[in-house]
Amino acid sequence: MDGKVKKVGRGTSLDPHNRFESISKEADWEHLEHDEAIASGIPQKVPTEYFADATQSLITKNNSPDIPFTYSLNPYRGCAHGCSYCYARPYHEYLGFSSGLDFETKIMVKQEAPRLFREFLKKRSWKCEVIAMSGVTDCYQPAERQFEVTRGCLEVALEARQPLGIITKNALILRDIDLLSEMAKRNLVCANISITSLDQKLTSKMEPRTSSPEARLNAIEKLTAAGIPVNVMTAPIIPGLNDAEIPAILEAVAERGAIGAGYTLLRLPHAVKEIFTNWLEEHLPEHAERVRSRIEACHGGQLYDSTWGSRMRGQGMIAETIAKSFAIFQQKYGLTQRRVSLDTTGFRGPGQNGKAQLRMF
Repeated sequence: MDGKVKKVGRGTSLDPHNRFESISKEADWEHLEHDEAIASGIPQKVPTEYFADATQSLITKNNSPDIPFTYSLNPYRGCAHGCSYCYARPYHEYLGFSSGLDFETKIMVKQEAPRLFREFLKKRSWKCEVIAMSGVTDCYQPAERQFEVTRGCLEVALEARQPLGIITKNALILRDIDLLSEMAKRNLVCANISITSLDQKLTSKMEPRTSSPEARLNAIEKLTAAGIPVNVMTAPIIPGLNDAEIPAILEAVAERGAIGAGYTLLRLPHAVKEIFTNWLEEHLPEHAERVRSRIEACHGGQLYDSTWGSRMRGQGMIAETIAKSFAIFQQKYGLTQRRVSLDTTGFRGPGQNGKAQLRMF
């Protein structure tokens, strides 16, 4: 597919070449010229497919010095939210899929995740520390309504007194407010809600299957009312597109009860460059050149710089202006508590009924 046929409700119509595959796909439009649906230009629907993920390894250890957590748990691979800018898209290439349409329509479901999580927490080698859920794709994406893998993992975490930092942009997190509030009473959880823009016209194009901005603000308010600490990630900041919204976003989340806020600059690794710039040209052609030039100004003239330390913040005057603006309004609205110190001392492991587990060896 090369983007000539738009896909309804999707972040991209592209299926760029998988960098790990020797064979690539290319549409032969001469053989489709008499296809009425294609010739009419009517957007086509592409169903979401779910596949059982038989992985026996659940917890991932991270060694990147600019990521604030060491361990993460991802119940799904791929994400139907379809965010055009998602830095996680290239991970799908390891599965033989593309970073484009495949990433948001072919979702791998780790249905055994709760069992694997339980087995991991029982390991003698596990020295309790906070686990992030999720570090790559969203643990509350639409698939969670059907499969409830995330909820199963929360039940294990509560039983084991294992602290979690949850990252999501979906108001579906409110479904599990019963478990989350119980965890919060024991200082075992912090919710991190991602808000990119307050403009639903923009988010409906850029993040087509996420919750609306208002639904996310409502989630912040309800989580806070239930005693669950909430941080907000204004991520990603896209220079020339949503950076001007920083003051309004921070004011809105503070009003709803968030205690901290942070941001990351847009990251465009591998095929995400092509996907995002194609999205810009398709949906915001009048802004495309300005946005692209400002992104490049933050990365030494390139669309992406993978250097640790600067890849999430950028360099140069525009990046510095964004950092200063964010700091000013973060301070103004009292959103300075970026890290919640969760309790690791109460860990007891699953199935221990409040008693410390005796080690045999």
